[in-house]
Parts: sequence; structure tokens; C-alpha cells
Amino acid sequence: MTQMTQEEIVTNTKTVLQGLEALRHEHMSIMSGLTEGKKDPDKVDIIQKNIENIELGLGEAQVIVVLASHLQNIEAEKQKLRTQVRRLCQENAWLRDELANTQQKLQTSEQMVAQLEEEKKHLDFMQSVRKYDENQDEINENEKSRTDPVVELFPEDEQEDRNNMSPTPPSQFANQANAGYEIPARLRTLHNLVIQYASQGRYEVAVPLCKQALEDLEKTSGHDHPDVATMLNILALVYRDQNKYKEAANLLNDALTIREKTLGENHPAVAATLNNLAVLYGKRGKYKDAEPLCKRALEIREKVLGKDHPDVAKQLNNLALLCQNQGKYEEVELYYQRALEIYEHKLGPDDPNVAKTKNNLASCYLKQGKYKEAEILYKQVLTRAHEREFGTIDGDNKPIWQVAEEREENKHRNRENTPYGEYGGWHKAAKVDSPTVTTTLKNLGALYRRQGKYEAAETLEDCAMRSKREALDLVKQTKVAQILASDDKRRSRTVRGPSGDGDQYEGIEDANRRLSKS
Repeated sequence: MTQMTQEEIVTNTKTVLQGLEALRHEHMSIMSGLTEGKKDPDKVDIIQKNIENIELGLGEAQVIVVLASHLQNIEAEKQKLRTQVRRLCQENAWLRDELANTQQKLQTSEQMVAQLEEEKKHLDFMQSVRKYDENQDEINENEKSRTDPVVELFPEDEQEDRNNMSPTPPSQFANQANAGYEIPARLRTLHNLVIQYASQGRYEVAVPLCKQALEDLEKTSGHDHPDVATMLNILALVYRDQNKYKEAANLLNDALTIREKTLGENHPAVAATLNNLAVLYGKRGKYKDAEPLCKRALEIREKVLGKDHPDVAKQLNNLALLCQNQGKYEEVELYYQRALEIYEHKLGPDDPNVAKTKNNLASCYLKQGKYKEAEILYKQVLTRAHEREFGTIDGDNKPIWQVAEEREENKHRNRENTPYGEYGGWHKAAKVDSPTVTTTLKNLGALYRRQGKYEAAETLEDCAMRSKREALDLVKQTKVAQILASDDKRRSRTVRGPSGDGDQYEGIEDANRRLSKS
């Protein structure tokens, strides 16, 4: 006799169950007839025993059916557990690979530290030799900076796009994706991993993690859930950093629909998604499509946060930049002026956003040929930076632009003007609000060149060059310190797997180059 499968046993049992039910009905009918006629009691006893045996068989058959159903449930649960085990094995293998890569990077960092130490010794020696050639180097750099002043005022889009190709930093990533909506605990670890790898440009890891999280979320919570919208936002920002703007736009539209449905049309998270979508359209040159989205985001933030909130000012900056790309300069001036009023009133005149917004407004004036208005704004930025660094302005404590103009007026009487940085040191003030002050120095210098004030332009450009050089030296020193600190930290503890906590789009401040993210 061949062995039957579980399905065949269940099927045959159900067939027997039906047969026993029919047989029991027949015996009950016979029993009823014999009882009414009060005929042969022996037959009644036989029929009664048969009925009891039939009911016993029915009970056993039902037990078999219930047991089979229970076994099927156990098998389904077993398959689910096997799937989870496979996934855990894959994640374990992935983490092992990450650990191996981290250890390899650690070895590379140790080699870099040793190399940097040798290079530092060499550079110290070369610096002592080259100090006599410093003046000649500065002259050459000044000649390069004056080749095309218009480029400083109006940088080319392609050049600026190349400058903005780096991955989004983690803090900006988080703010852009989750503004107004708190990440739940069940998503926080995966969310942090995605942001970490996306900010490092490791999209081949970040994208599969996002897609796996989306699939799991849709299975457990359904498609129309705020967590799904958050993960869609994160994946969209990853695609945006890869220049996959079409895919990113589709995801943001989907996230926008979910957030409007689940959180309401006037929720801050809806405003953040609208702004991200507007920025994305702006990157693709679709300024007319982006403008209404940006305006709606502005309306929501004004309604929820108030008309004088700093986030409203950020949105006004974005809207002004979109309008500027369409040549709507009157609207641009109004938006920038209103943003400037909010920043000065809420954050104070020394907040970096004040100087950045003044630079943006000056850029708008320049594109309209309003050079006098732009010059006034640039001087305000430099004057404020000077007061913060050197104190109240008086006859002996002048801002750099005033010194530059005096040098311009006296150039015919003093042909041997030395670079201002040799005896002033004002270039150190550029560090106060870097890179905004440095940019202002370069832009006002370029504007002076357009007006034929070459001596004044060279004074500002000299300060900008010196501040940039010192900033680069500081960055190099910081990187070396970070590598050394990281090396000490790693040696003092066991290496662990990756963890951590997604433009600020609203933070777009440079009207000449950015169109990007809270």
C-alpha cells in the first residue's frame, strides 16, 4: 500500500466524515421506526450500538481534520520563520562585510596619518624656505582673480551644479525627509542606516535598504501610512542625489498624497514635501511648475508657524530664487526683503542668515543693473562683520571697504601701496561668517572692477584670498586631528556595526548657485 500525503489523508477523512453522517441519519431513521412500532428489542439494541460506533468514528474524523488544519498553520509559521532566518543571515553577512571594510579603512587611515606627519615636516621646511617668495605668489594669484570679474558676480550654472554634486549631509537629509513628523522607534535604526550611507554616497547600500523597508511597511501598515510617506521621502532624496530626478519626483508626489490624506493638508510635513518637490522641479529647470508648490508650502508654514517664523523666511528665500530664475525681479525683491525682516527681528542682526539673505538680495539687484543698491548691501555685511571682530567703527577703526576706497582715492599719491593684509589683518574677520563674508569680499571687489576702482578691488580680493587660504589650512589641520582622534578612539574600544540617527531644502541661501532643502 502506497503512503498517502497529508492532503490525501484530509480529503479521504472528509469523505468518510460525510459517509458516516449519512449512515448515522439512516440509523436514526431506522431507530425511530423500530421505537414507534415497539418491535424486536434485539434489533433496537444492535441499531443503538451501531449509532454509538458511528458517532465515535465521526468524532475521530473531526479530530483528524482539526489536527490537519493545525499542522498546516504550524507549517506556514515554520516557512515564515525560515524566511526571517534567511533575511537575518543576509544582514549578518552584510554586516560582516561592513566590518571588514571598516577594518580596512582603519588600516588605510593609520597609513595616511603616518604619511601626513611626514608631509607636515616637509611642508614646515618648505614654508621656511618659501617665505621670501610669498609676495610674488600673492601677485600671481591677484592677477588670476582679476581675469573675469563678471564670473564672480554671475557664476555659470554648469559650474555651480558641479559644485553641488556632493551627497547631502546626514542632518540635512533627516530634516528634509522628516520635517514635522517624528520617526517611530521601529523605523529609527533602519532610517539612520539609510541616511548614513546616503550621506556617504554609498547608494548601492542605501537604495536596497529603503526598498526593503518600504515593502515591509506596506505589508504591516498598508500603503497609506505616514511611515510609508517618510520612507518615500528618504528614497526620493537618495534618488535626487544620484540625479534621478524623474524617479524622485514620482516618489515625492506619492508621499505628498499620503501625507495629505493621513496628516491633513496643512501639516508641516506636507509643507516640507511640497518644498522638496518644488526644489526638485527647480533643479530640472521647471520653475513655473515649482513656483505654485513653493507658494503653497509658504502658506502652510505661515498658517502653522506664524508669518514671522524663521522657517517662513527660509521658504521665502526658496520662492525668491525660483522667481529670480524666471526674471520676476519685483517679486524677488519683496520676498528677500520680507525674509530679511524676519531674520533680523527673530534671530538678530548678527545671525548668519541675515548676511546670506543680503547677499541674495544684492545678487538680484546686480542682475537688474542696480549696482548702487547692491553695493550698499555688501557694505552693510562687511561693516557688521568688522564690528563683531574689531568693535565700534571710528576714525582709527575702519571697515575694509572704507579702507579700500581710501586706497583707491590715494593711489596716485602713493604708488607703493602694500597689500592691506600686511598691516591690517582684517582678513581674519572673514572667518566670522565664512563663507558669506568671503563671498561678499569677492563680489564687492568684482563690482569695484566694473566701476574701474582697481585699487579698491585688489584690496578686497587680497583679504578674500588670505581668508580662503587660512580656511583651507584650518580644514587640513582639522582633518588630521579627526583622523588621529578617530584612531585613538577605535583602539580604545571594540569595533561595532554602523549606527546613527534624512536639502535642508529651506536652507538655500546663495541666489547665484543653489536651488536645494528641514
